[in-house]
Amino acid sequence: MAASPDLGSQIGNFTLPGGVLDGDTFVRRDYRLDERRGHPLVLAFYPGDDTTVCTKQMCSYSSGLESFTELGAEVWGVSPQDVDSHEAFARKYDLRFPLLADTDRDVAKAFGIAAPGIGLRRSVFLIAPDGTLHWKHVALLGATFQSVDTLSRELAGLKTA
Repeated sequence: MAASPDLGSQIGNFTLPGGVLDGDTFVRRDYRLDERRGHPLVLAFYPGDDTTVCTKQMCSYSSGLESFTELGAEVWGVSPQDVDSHEAFARKYDLRFPLLADTDRDVAKAFGIAAPGIGLRRSVFLIAPDGTLHWKHVALLGATFQSVDTLSRELAGLKTA
C-alpha cells in the first residue's frame, strides 16, 4: 500500500463513478480529479454508507455545504460501496454533494488509507486549486470526523496562502 501523500505534493488524477442528488434525480457520471483544477476540493473518505458515524459525518458536511461553496470548494464523499448504495444513502439523508464509488479501493490505496476489514480509514484531504495537497487528516480510529468548522478554517487558509 502506498503511503499517504505529503503536504504540498501533487495529487495524481483519478476517475471514479459516482452521483449526486439534484432535486429528485440522482445524476450518475464519472468524476475526474482534474475537473476540479482551479478550485479547492474536500475529498472525504468514509468506510460505509448508512453506518452510524459515516451518516453523522456526511449529514454534517451536507448541512454545512454552504460553508464550503462560499470558499469555492466542492465536497466529494468517497467509500467502497457501489453507486446504487450511494444513491440510496443520498436519498435517505438528502445528501447534496457527489458520492463516489471506490469499489476496488484503488484510490484509497493511492492515498495510503485502505484498511483490511473496514475497507478504508476515515480521512479528509483538502486539495488546493493547483492540485497539491493542502491539508489532511487520517483517523486512527473511525469514531470521530473533522468538523465543517475545521475544514472551512483550513480552506480559508488557501485564500491567504
